[in-house]
Amino acid sequence: DYRDYMIRHLDDKDQIDGYARHGAVVVKEEARITGPGRILAGDRELSAEHIIIATGSEPVLPALEGLDQITAWTNRETYTATTLPERAVVVGGSAVGIETATFLARFGVKVTLIHRGDRLLEREEPRAGELAGKYLPEAGIDIRLGVNARRGRRAGGQSVLDLDDGTEVAADVVIFATGRTPRTQDLGFEQAGVVLGERGQVQVDEHCRAGEKVWAIGDVTGIMAFTHVAKYQGRIAADAILGKPRKAFYEGIPRVVFADPEIAAAGLTRDQAGQQGLRTAVAEIDLAAAITRPWTYERDPRGHLGLLADTERKVLIGAWAVAPMAGEWIHQASLAIRARIPIDTLRDQVAQYPTYNEAYQAALDELDI
Repeated sequence: DYRDYMIRHLDDKDQIDGYARHGAVVVKEEARITGPGRILAGDRELSAEHIIIATGSEPVLPALEGLDQITAWTNRETYTATTLPERAVVVGGSAVGIETATFLARFGVKVTLIHRGDRLLEREEPRAGELAGKYLPEAGIDIRLGVNARRGRRAGGQSVLDLDDGTEVAADVVIFATGRTPRTQDLGFEQAGVVLGERGQVQVDEHCRAGEKVWAIGDVTGIMAFTHVAKYQGRIAADAILGKPRKAFYEGIPRVVFADPEIAAAGLTRDQAGQQGLRTAVAEIDLAAAITRPWTYERDPRGHLGLLADTERKVLIGAWAVAPMAGEWIHQASLAIRARIPIDTLRDQVAQYPTYNEAYQAALDELDI
């Protein structure tokens, strides 16, 4: 029931009804842009003063030898399946791979996650990936790092991957979480002067403008592929269309992996700050040793919080957390980074007892700044 609730957006009837109540006309057809302000939807020609492109992205299957011999899924097939596999292999150590592995493990599926890198979540702070690699096996997920699939084959009714370290892994299904690509093919974008980047993404300016009276939002822009970012870009584009333009500002936007426990981050990593030539101070605390909350309501002692500060400007520029409900309380760091709140102001804030937000006081005290 919970799964069905979470994927109900794949049936957009309720959304269509909501749009209609607000006076919108919904046309469900394959469509393409045929010229400035013109769209062909099925056999129906539509015209508009402005066009907003929100075609999203789609998962990419790798060019793997023997791919056609195995049962290959992406996250979409995983979340809409009506029967559970007994065993599954997840390929990819990104957020999608980790969330997919966690989802299946919670249903009792025996999951093996393989990743070609030496740590999970390679775009995040290394310590966050290290902790993810520690906690995921506690949920029953077998993690294999530093290996890559060499070919796929069928054996005994199972999907088998031969790995480049000479071993193999077999399962009922192989789920690929190896990337997504913007959905831009054969949609006529060139007819509206839209320019695509080298990854196929729609190029937009700071107002999400993709061309003359053409706008783009969401995954198709290649900018932070999150639902909350797409919604934010929608507001940016709408304001520009309505004559109230404001620039999109992506600094400090949170990134959450819904694993067990949750993995959350905002702002820069230490490596990214170094590439920008920033002088930094870092702090990390063990929540169970620093605050009371892990021992009260959740009774889950797992959890760490890390902070990254700019020592010259004396502001936070990055934060990460691996802990229960981290996706909720990372927003304090997100706002601090986005608004560039001085460290002294953050240190003077008083957090409710006993909450996870008390962790910020403890971590800020550890910053050498």
